[in-house]
Amino acid sequence: MTEAPKTAGTATLTLGDKSVELPVLSGSTGPDVVDIRKMYGATGAFTFDPGFTSTASCESALTYIDGDEGILLHRGYPIDQLASKSTFVEVCHLLLHGELPSASEFESFERSVTMHTMLHSQFDRFFEGFRRDAHPMAIMVGTVGALSAFYHDSLDIHDPVQRNISAIRLIAKMPTIAARAYKYHVGQPFVSPRNDLNYAENFLRMCFAVPAEDYVIDPALARAMDRILILHADHEQNASTSTVRLAGSSGANPFACIAAGIACLWGPSHGGANEEALNMLKEIGTPENIPDFIAGVKDRRHKLMGFGHRVYKNYDPRARVMKESADEVLAATGRINDPLFQVAKELEKVALNDEYFIERKLFPNVDFYSGITLSAMGFPTTMFTVLFALARTVGWIAQWQEMMEDPSQKIGRPRQLYTGPTERDYVPISQRG
Repeated sequence: MTEAPKTAGTATLTLGDKSVELPVLSGSTGPDVVDIRKMYGATGAFTFDPGFTSTASCESALTYIDGDEGILLHRGYPIDQLASKSTFVEVCHLLLHGELPSASEFESFERSVTMHTMLHSQFDRFFEGFRRDAHPMAIMVGTVGALSAFYHDSLDIHDPVQRNISAIRLIAKMPTIAARAYKYHVGQPFVSPRNDLNYAENFLRMCFAVPAEDYVIDPALARAMDRILILHADHEQNASTSTVRLAGSSGANPFACIAAGIACLWGPSHGGANEEALNMLKEIGTPENIPDFIAGVKDRRHKLMGFGHRVYKNYDPRARVMKESADEVLAATGRINDPLFQVAKELEKVALNDEYFIERKLFPNVDFYSGITLSAMGFPTTMFTVLFALARTVGWIAQWQEMMEDPSQKIGRPRQLYTGPTERDYVPISQRG
């Protein structure tokens, strides 16, 4: 249920001899915001907020995060409840439509997704244009953007019916594209989706089935995959989501917007953190090396990856669920005594009881355990961010749809604090010293 923001009072801003009354708005929960839209007209000044870390760029009813308390809600539902009781496709319905579906609504929605998992037969030629050693994320950026060349019937962003068709297509086809990016990367033939499998089962089969033998789906791995997708489905106005909204604000088609989000996610500071956390655990090697590593972190010889978060100043609520998934996957794959997992558990224990990390609020985040889990499932590190993109597609497209329905949304146009030369005259090249 969406609530309109309420006026909670005003804030007076005085700049030189000018003053302006700025409305203070309250949402359904979370911090109040100062509405500065009239500030430039009244004072001739902008605000300065590098990274937009103190700026609400939009109004949204999708996801709420309280970083101090370690809370993550999707449409009001706690992430741990969704991860333990729901399915990814049901969470997709929740994010797109605002409510959990009834049994008949879920059946219809799941069927729509299943019926759109196939790719146009000519689409596979795109993959052949990439080098065999191309990074799967490079393939994802190119191929997802190319979807707009095939689905002209759903590119009218002003038609809500076409917007919904595009949303379903993206959610349905992303696992097929991601699996093809993986298969192409490892030099194996593509595997087509099957309508008798659920979302996570289909994806695992498309990644790991080979013509030489039947692929038997392990229920524990399928459930873990589904849970991983839920944990990454949406996360408020992060860098990639903001990129999708910014691209969408210009009127770009949804496939182009999602491709822009994937490109942003590719950055190691955003989507690549779980790969870096796994590499850190490999570097440590065994639990016996942890004290020396911790000492190295304190004197800045080593970086502690997978701990701390830009938003969470408490235990990342997704990390608890991911830790459970790691246990289940390692047990199902016979790797419960995996040295990396033993290092991870011991490192977490040491860090959570060390005043150095407690004072700095360096708690484990979702990336700390997701790398171990995905590696145990058989995915190489080059696929970690691809899986992140697969999961986050529903959040991106739900945010895009919400933006398209917001009458107050304008094309994004951040301002700047200019520090370059002031006006000067052009000097002919013959007269320059």
